Amino acid sequence: MTDSEYVKIYTGSLVIVQHLVQELEEHGINAIVKDETESARLAGFGGGIVPGFQEVLVNKDELDKALSVLETFEADLEEQP
Repeated sequence: MTDSEYVKIYTGSLVIVQHLVQELEEHGINAIVKDETESARLAGFGGGIVPGFQEVLVNKDELDKALSVLETFEADLEEQP
């Protein structure tokens, strides 16, 4: 396995992941969304983390900035009813 330049910072539902990716993009961070379940389905296999959940990955160079955005994002989620 090769070393990746990307680090997973979040795993969640499609709706929340899309919102997080939008927040990251507003701060100039390009994120990658990884959907193991969909990839497995397309390949003809089952499995993945939890169906309907995606992972958000960011470049190691942007990790500190991304974690700061994530911290604010999660705090905002907790405040919502």
